[in-house]
Amino acid sequence: MSATTQAAYAAARPGASARPRRGRRTQWLGLLFVLPALGFAGLFFLLPLAMTFWMSLHDWPLLGAHSFIGLANYAAMLHDAGFWHAMGFTLEYTAIVTVALFAVAFPMALYVEHPRPGIGLLRTAYFMPAVVGLASGSLLWVWLINDESGLVSAAAQRLGLATEPLSILSHYWPAFLAIVLMVVWKMAGFTMMLLLPGLQAIPGELHEAARIDGTSGVQRFRHITLPLLRRTLAMTLVLSVTGSILAFDQFYIISTGGPQNRTITAVYWIVNTSFVSFRMGYGAALSIVLMMILLGVNLIQMALLRTREGE
Repeated sequence: MSATTQAAYAAARPGASARPRRGRRTQWLGLLFVLPALGFAGLFFLLPLAMTFWMSLHDWPLLGAHSFIGLANYAAMLHDAGFWHAMGFTLEYTAIVTVALFAVAFPMALYVEHPRPGIGLLRTAYFMPAVVGLASGSLLWVWLINDESGLVSAAAQRLGLATEPLSILSHYWPAFLAIVLMVVWKMAGFTMMLLLPGLQAIPGELHEAARIDGTSGVQRFRHITLPLLRRTLAMTLVLSVTGSILAFDQFYIISTGGPQNRTITAVYWIVNTSFVSFRMGYGAALSIVLMMILLGVNLIQMALLRTREGE
């Protein structure tokens, strides 16, 4: 039988022409299910991003007409010492709060990993601060560290640790550490819940075999837990770093950028530029640059934590 005859015979078989049509129908059906997500992303991410970039190319006051100035906003940014100081402070805060979060959340996740009596209640207690809104938690912290009516100052004087009310927000490091402590209190439980599924997915037989071989707990953690938890760590680290770089609420509410404007983050600076100085176009340019910096930081993290297929 010739090749032409075989092709004609295959095409004449029942259902032979129906398979490609069925495949195309499945593809269109899949696209139909994806369309709502694509529409949502386009409406609430791509469209605002395009509008922000368009605004960044203009001298765009909050009120009044705008005019096209090209890349002048981006050029002016190079000489904006305030923005780069805010960016440096933001990266410093991100490094410190990320290390502090993992230092607290990792032991918590290890402690509540295995089921035992009361462990569900303990997990709930650890996670509860994450339910509190960031603004609400910041207001609570403002009351706690208030030098006149706060519990921290009163407790310090009652215990003899201070002879006068503690003015925590008047000095840089006390104010900064108070904000870091608030973020760790609020987000450690959430970070714990992100790490917990990764820990529970590690087969117990691996730890048991290593224990029989005489390895220590530190060796098992280094050679079993950390390598198998790398993907979970990468996801958790990206979320933590992203949230820290975009920090605004806690600094706006607790320290209001003080003392001496030393706790102004990049987002705080963009808000002041856009809605206090009324320079919407320049604020849009700062937002685009911040997004690119955030994207670069996340790509570096993923490259450092990426695992080879099958590793």
